[in-house]
Amino acid sequence: MAEKVVLSGFIIVPEGEVEGVLELLPEHITLTLAEPGCLVFEVRQRAGTPTIFDVYEEFQTAEAFAAHQARVQASPWGAVTKGVERSYSVTGN
Repeated sequence: MAEKVVLSGFIIVPEGEVEGVLELLPEHITLTLAEPGCLVFEVRQRAGTPTIFDVYEEFQTAEAFAAHQARVQASPWGAVTKGVERSYSVTGN
């Protein structure tokens, strides 16, 4: 059986880009949750630190996770978050 992929960590968004990230976040969450193999997808702005967003994702398989990554690259979310700092750990891929 394929191993579930779990990503957890955070992104740091430059101050001037937070508004654009917040504008696109609801659609990004909706689209991701609709992807085949997406089990959990959460992105939350950290209380007290508006430039940090905590991220937690679970996908059924490495293939589903890879498909998600590919979709994000070509999406408006991928464009608006291109310059953010990412700090993630990924298990199961």
